[in-house]
Amino acid sequence: MPPRNKSITNQKIKSIKIQKLKCINNLNEIFFHPHALTAILGPNGSGKSTILHALASVYMPEEGFSGEDHKLGDFFPRSPQAEWNGSNFNVNISYRRDGILIDSDIKNYGKADDRGSRWVQIYARRPMREVYYLGIDKCVPMIESEKKNNVQYITSNVNSTLITTILSKASYILNKRYTSFNHHQKPNGTKFIGVEIAGLAYSSLSMSAGEQKIFLILDTVFKADKNALILIDELDLLLHDEALRKLILVLSEHAEEKNKQIIFTTHRELIISMKNKVNIRHILSLDTCSYCFEETKPDAINRLTGEQVKPIEIYVEDDVASAIARKICSSLQASRYVQIYMFGAAINAFTLLASSLIRGENILKRIYILDGDEYSTDAQKATALNRVLTGTEERTQQMKIAGEGKVIQFNLPVDLKPEAYLHQLITTIPIEGLENDALEIITVANSIRFEIDPHSYITNIIIRLGLERSSGLAKIIDLASKHPDWNNYTQSVSNWLIPLVQELSE
Repeated sequence: MPPRNKSITNQKIKSIKIQKLKCINNLNEIFFHPHALTAILGPNGSGKSTILHALASVYMPEEGFSGEDHKLGDFFPRSPQAEWNGSNFNVNISYRRDGILIDSDIKNYGKADDRGSRWVQIYARRPMREVYYLGIDKCVPMIESEKKNNVQYITSNVNSTLITTILSKASYILNKRYTSFNHHQKPNGTKFIGVEIAGLAYSSLSMSAGEQKIFLILDTVFKADKNALILIDELDLLLHDEALRKLILVLSEHAEEKNKQIIFTTHRELIISMKNKVNIRHILSLDTCSYCFEETKPDAINRLTGEQVKPIEIYVEDDVASAIARKICSSLQASRYVQIYMFGAAINAFTLLASSLIRGENILKRIYILDGDEYSTDAQKATALNRVLTGTEERTQQMKIAGEGKVIQFNLPVDLKPEAYLHQLITTIPIEGLENDALEIITVANSIRFEIDPHSYITNIIIRLGLERSSGLAKIIDLASKHPDWNNYTQSVSNWLIPLVQELSE
């Protein structure tokens, strides 16, 4: 009889939004794309592990197939101090059922406010997926849990294509040449692994803590079926930087190939330098609200802890706005005074501002710049700030006053997206005196008449020129800055920046 195929395939968890769960309150949506790997960073107590626990409980394994069956009650047990009533979070998932794609299916989980309420979804009705959760407890060196000083076991050699792959990847990560992989079994039935290097055979009882962890992760990830979800708490624990970097590369390549998702927590800033392989999500939990910031860099982490790195901080939505800000700074000879950060969606500007105000940070040399197509009026900005700074007490009112004028925007024409406007500037710029490289950009831009997605106006210019994105953006923005309308487009930013540059200049 041929093996039965899974009825659900191509599962993806697209995002999670937590209203209330343990220490997390009103956390904005966390997205798990575009990469197969997602790193969740944040200080101790911010809720990183709580997010993993929630994700581990979303699915159940399909009957007859592999996978762990974690339940919310396992991670959030009832106690006299906590029944977790009022917990609530949503996940957006996609999958194929019998070949039909379900691109967006929102599932709600939680407990009602009433005492004695049960968790929902009902466990038996959860969506199906192969899931594995590697908590910190699984990374404890095996020898520390062994009570006997004389251990007996039977050894059997394991040889398969999968084992060969695991040995090869472990050799690369740990810079050791592993030649054999063994299974050991104690008289009581307990199973554990062993390896061999240059004729020296030893079991996990004798492995270093980091070595044992590498084999545990590789064994779990590579043996999991395609479309699996693997959750790892404290991925960096017990690993040195080079081993961690190589592990990320190995996991990324495998997960992308097999359509697996790997979501992990970490404290290691090294991960941030690998944002081309990993989605970076930084969690900050304050007393009444939690925040997720994307692509947070080390300096941004330091800023959230109160350490000032550079005198002037500029926050923008994306890499296009970042290139514009850098051009403005360069034209004012201010680049050496400025650090530029990206915060993603426009609404995040108000979240970041509110976070700084709540923490009592000095924001005199800090500005948040919107693209100009959203929240363009003072009234709209005030409404957006009111949503994240709630309350009627005097301190809240003072924070709102302090936040006035801290969110500005480029002077974008009505009903135009930033990329479309930049394309318009490039295609209408006077060409007299321009260099050949600028003329080539104009030629390519003129060949692009209409794009459904406004982002494509700039992206397609870069692609057709064969440029790396950051250098392509720099060239395009440099050319756009020569248009007579450029000064008007960037005036609000220049007006804010000039007095600060004059103050800092010797």
